[in-house]
Amino acid sequence: MTLSETVHEMKLVSPRMAAAADADKNRALSAIAEALQKRKEEIFAANRQDLAEAAGKGVGEQIVKRLTFDEHKLRACVEGLQQLSALPDPVGRVTLKRRLDDGLVLKRVTSPIGVIGVIFEARPDAMVQIAGLCIKSGNCAILKGGREAEHTNAALFETILQAVTEASLPEKCLLRVSDHAEIDEVLRLDKDVDLIIPRGSNAFVRHIMENTKIPVMGHADGICHIYIDTADEGKVLPIVVDAKTQYPAACNAVETILVKREIAGRILPPLVQALRAAGVSVRGDAETAAIVPVDGDALAGEDYRHEYGDLIIACRIVADVDEAIEHINTYGSHHTDAILTDDDAAAERFFTLVDSAGVYRDCSTRFADGFRYGFGAEVGISTGKIHARGPVGLEGLTVYRYLMEGSGQCVRDYADGTKQFHFADL
Repeated sequence: MTLSETVHEMKLVSPRMAAAADADKNRALSAIAEALQKRKEEIFAANRQDLAEAAGKGVGEQIVKRLTFDEHKLRACVEGLQQLSALPDPVGRVTLKRRLDDGLVLKRVTSPIGVIGVIFEARPDAMVQIAGLCIKSGNCAILKGGREAEHTNAALFETILQAVTEASLPEKCLLRVSDHAEIDEVLRLDKDVDLIIPRGSNAFVRHIMENTKIPVMGHADGICHIYIDTADEGKVLPIVVDAKTQYPAACNAVETILVKREIAGRILPPLVQALRAAGVSVRGDAETAAIVPVDGDALAGEDYRHEYGDLIIACRIVADVDEAIEHINTYGSHHTDAILTDDDAAAERFFTLVDSAGVYRDCSTRFADGFRYGFGAEVGISTGKIHARGPVGLEGLTVYRYLMEGSGQCVRDYADGTKQFHFADL
């Protein structure tokens, strides 16, 4: 059977998947969690093979960190599956019920998207998270992980699929593809695939968008900012260090710090000292360089439109919250941006005017994550202005349908004035 035929069959079973009972979906999630633990040594062995091949290619430390699937990652996956099981069914929720006239009632009801193609980076735990989210939301999923994790992804997918079929969900609800030629073919299947979610570099996401008629949801960059409006070292230092160093390769790691001019002389020296102690290279504009030592040439303009994904951070001094907002909206990627302040008015202005999917006060940008939001996991981060923004959990994987129940009504009676609408929300 060709890939296009297989995906078409998936499209045909997607209504059955959409109609699956919540108890059956939860049973499948529990079965996956149990199977992962039972087969963990097999999965770890596959991961060691991927790590050995990556070492032979001399990949960087951050890629190795993403690629590793160990006891810690396994526990997080299992906990995420358990959290998903405990969440209410996102399918079949009535979000509007309106009487149009006597005996004519309209309902808006949440429903799965259908068939989703998810292309993700070499991070094996994403395989588990994405499959779990698609199952709980009643979607069928085509999964393509990074080639560096090929052996681990294969072992994980086999484990997941076996658990799902044993739990009586449609076997064809999940499909794994493994090479770029297959992805190129999937991108042409706009009659059978309802949504593509790519996770990766800016160039990769743009390639996907430019080579398919299928709607695409995702984000290209993670240029996150923290604007420092207070000189409170006890607040500022731990938050900025965490946002940069806890996982510098993540898309929600801070890339640029903006510092209010009137406090820069007080807060920058201890902040830069703390960042350097954590192994961070600090770059900055000429004004920053006049206060603290910086690495490299002075930054300006388009230099701030850069995602480092490493232990490197950019700094710029700004006049006030308004200049910080202007910088973020100009050079940011609309992902996640934070303000550290004791001023409620400044915080409210920042919340109102920063045009990002996530806007925070007095906390690390690293909280931008589906698991940390209580979604169980995330299928990706959306920075576009569509039905889902920020970490995309179950709600982001559903749309809605309108269901109407009548009792013999015809539009002509309302068009010619014989009958009148009597709208009322029920």
